[in-house]
Formats: sequence, C-alpha cells, structure tokens
Amino acid sequence: MEKSKDPLHGVTLKVIVEQLVEFYGFDTLAEFININCFKDNPSVKSSLTFLRKTDWARKKVEELYIRTLPKLKTL
Repeated sequence: MEKSKDPLHGVTLKVIVEQLVEFYGFDTLAEFININCFKDNPSVKSSLTFLRKTDWARKKVEELYIRTLPKLKTL
C-alpha cells in the first residue's frame, strides 16, 4: 500500500494545534497568524472551535504546521 504524500494525512486539527502550541506557544502563534483565538485568552479548545468554522484561518494553521514539521521531527 502506498503511503500518502500529504503531510496532513491522518493528522487531526487537534493534534496540529497542540503541537504548534507546544512548539511555539500562543504568543508566537499569534505573531505568525493574526487571529483572536491565539491572542485573546487562548486555549486549544477555543482555537479548535474557531478553526473548524473558519476555513481561511484553518488553512493558515495547516500551512504553518507543514512548514514547522521538519523542526518538530527533530524534537
């Protein structure tokens, strides 16, 4: 069976947000992606709620995750 080349294949939005928060913290995430769920009283739960409803913001988070993947793999 061929492995998917999509780096997001099988990765939930929750895992993406948790890994980005662990790696960068909410302050740095808010600098990279200017959305209130990372700036104003941030939590993984509130971020997930917003990102599931907001396609453009989710796309930005997914793009940042893909750019960050090589750094995450070295941890």
